[in-house]
Amino acid sequence: MAHPLRHAKNSARKFGGKAEDYLPIHNWFDESKAFLADFRHRALRHHTEGIFLAEKLFGVAIVNSDGNQVPVRYVGEQHVKEDLGRIPTTQDWLLEIKPQRWMYGQRLGEETPTIKEAPL
Repeated sequence: MAHPLRHAKNSARKFGGKAEDYLPIHNWFDESKAFLADFRHRALRHHTEGIFLAEKLFGVAIVNSDGNQVPVRYVGEQHVKEDLGRIPTTQDWLLEIKPQRWMYGQRLGEETPTIKEAPL
């Protein structure tokens, strides 16, 4: 599991500037380690939607210390690819969740629908 600083140093090599230019973005991607300190934390931000959310939060581009604009999306894509080898969709992660009775919003004692019967 790469540390945000390692990701930031890789960004500086790839896009120019200093690691500190990119550290806030990489820290944001890995903040979910505070809740779950294993690979599953990545299900919250390491996907296509997480990359677009980073762009909303940090702007379309940052200006690095060399004065160059760097698209935040490129930085996010780099982070996710370094960790996972590819960029999954949010759906890729969610389809791996094993449905549990409580997830349907049913009260105890009510019959739980099967996946095919579950309302959308």
